[in-house]
Amino acid sequence: MNIISQTPPHESGRSLLELNKIKKALEAAKLYYQLDRSQSEIAEILGVSRPTVSRLLQQAKEEGIVQIEIKDPSEDVELLEASLQDRFGLKRVVVAYTPTYDDETVKKCVGQAAAAYLDEIVKDGDTIGASWGSTMYQVALHLRSKTLKNSFVVQLNGGVSEADVRISPSEIVHRFGQAFHVTPYLMYLPAIVDHTLVKKAMLSDRHIRRVMDMAVSANVAVFTAGSPTPDSVLLNSNYFRDDELGVIRSRGAGDICSRYFDENGEICLPELNERTVGIELSDLRGKEHAILVAGGADKTAAIYGALKGRYANTLVTDQITAKALLHKLEQREA
Repeated sequence: MNIISQTPPHESGRSLLELNKIKKALEAAKLYYQLDRSQSEIAEILGVSRPTVSRLLQQAKEEGIVQIEIKDPSEDVELLEASLQDRFGLKRVVVAYTPTYDDETVKKCVGQAAAAYLDEIVKDGDTIGASWGSTMYQVALHLRSKTLKNSFVVQLNGGVSEADVRISPSEIVHRFGQAFHVTPYLMYLPAIVDHTLVKKAMLSDRHIRRVMDMAVSANVAVFTAGSPTPDSVLLNSNYFRDDELGVIRSRGAGDICSRYFDENGEICLPELNERTVGIELSDLRGKEHAILVAGGADKTAAIYGALKGRYANTLVTDQITAKALLHKLEQREA
């Protein structure tokens, strides 16, 4: 809603009485629309009756002093979805409208949108892989009950100890299993180990290998992107050497399934990547549905890098992050 303070151009030639009425209409409009005064209060302030205030406000609209614009968030969202899909070559984009841009609200909104999208696409025979994190917990929390036949849910990557994270990876996978009435397969392994030999030894176990193979072959993968912020659970979990932390903080845009990449989607530290337990990022490129669920100011670089690396063919985000991604792409292409 806009209020035009200056005299409209068609006022020339009007009588002094008419101009005074327009001035009164402008005063009433400012009190009503900008200061949130009631019509009764305005009547007392201007020394007129309440019906006169109503007529003044109506006159303000007719004269073009007050211009009311209705902004439909859904229209903006649909345009953003189409633009992101086209510019990043994605199969599908879902942009959730978030009323505020604080982390918790964004996670809840994109989590709800992702849960609704999963309800739309999952079908009998699917194997659904899920990563972990607070955004993924919101997805799991809002999943709708839907019975799938001949289907499974599997954890995509190793986790951190429950002492290091409020929401355990196993809880997220269990919630997925409960929602779809399928058996969950868990990866009770650390996200990163000290030596590649340790990883090879673990994966040589046939039970662990079976879960890993299920994660690799899952046709639906749902995952989020982490960012190397000071409060990152993964960075604070003592998995990294000091030199690795330095590279991640200087070059790392973010991580998917605990694997760190830069803004071009390239793996930051190949040696660290070899010690990481879970599916490879390249495995995500062959999924029928590789669904990245992420939003918020700290996640823009991570989402951008993931899309440039083509690790997702579907994106679920919020409208502010969507605009930031398009702006970042335009800057990089300029």
